[in-house]
Amino acid sequence: MSSSEASSMETMNKDLHVTFIEMMYHLLPNPYESQEINHLTLAYFVVSSLDILNALQKVDKEAIANWVLSFQVRHGTTFDPNNGQFYGFHGSRSSQFPPDENGVFCHNNSHLASTYCALSILKIVGYDFSNLDSESMSTSMRNLQQPDGSFMPIHTGGETDLRFVYCAAAICFMLGNWNGVDKEKVKDYILKCQSYDGGFGLVPGAESHGGATYCAIASLRLMGFIEDNVLSSCNLSSLIDFPLLLDWILQRQGTDGGFQGRPNKSSDTCYAFWIGAVLRILGGCNFVDNKALRGFLVSCQYKYGGFSKFPGEFPDLYHSYYGYAAFSLLEESGLKSLCSKLGISDIAAIGV
Repeated sequence: MSSSEASSMETMNKDLHVTFIEMMYHLLPNPYESQEINHLTLAYFVVSSLDILNALQKVDKEAIANWVLSFQVRHGTTFDPNNGQFYGFHGSRSSQFPPDENGVFCHNNSHLASTYCALSILKIVGYDFSNLDSESMSTSMRNLQQPDGSFMPIHTGGETDLRFVYCAAAICFMLGNWNGVDKEKVKDYILKCQSYDGGFGLVPGAESHGGATYCAIASLRLMGFIEDNVLSSCNLSSLIDFPLLLDWILQRQGTDGGFQGRPNKSSDTCYAFWIGAVLRILGGCNFVDNKALRGFLVSCQYKYGGFSKFPGEFPDLYHSYYGYAAFSLLEESGLKSLCSKLGISDIAAIGV
């Protein structure tokens, strides 16, 4: 490796990453075929990456919007919000079926996570949300909320945990319509997920986890139950045990500078976002060794662009996106500022 190549690997090489993501935009490698059912999610990683990297001009935003809208489930001329269906977005073509003679999709496989990704992409490319049928989307979401306040991702059944609570909260926030969520029930469910050590598990009684903790805190913030920079408040809310939560979070930064998702696990690129975003929401970024974290992330940077899960491995879309998001939280020069509670750029979040 030449001295110039070695020097470029000591910092985040934005140009290499733009080239890497642009290639992913045009053609996903063969290993992603098995993830076709999550096509919209993969698209979210690509489009949001380009946005954070300030390279959205390299793609056709109108074409992206039209492609995303083609996954939307439509209910035809009549709409019954109590029919058990959720009118969001399919995750891929393989989960989508042709409409009947009335234009109704008989097989409704719309999914909360896919809907979150669809709306996020539409936000990023500047689509006018007034053109969406936000009322039926939000109202029909009631059919997914369970008696304990949690959410199923799809009306035909599935797991119920904080991942889908977050998706529901983010969808309602982006739509500006909370008709589909009983906020008090959601709040109670989230509080039951806080563990004895301060972190949050995916379900009540589960082990604390970095991703679950993000889903809990971001959801509470989106619903207005906690404020930004709550740690700076003289009167900390008694809603959750913030000191215990902060203690758990700060123990997640390892000696290598990276963040782990759980105790006794290796540091992993994605937790630089999951943990870092929680600290940004709470106002605790000053407690992090940013220099050490940056060093860990750079060690996960691949020489041809992208980020891997661990140092020395090949990159993937998931960890690449969260690597860019983490560098945005670290205020890397040339990157767009990140809206921590939504996982997209600030500019996209406010609709500029």
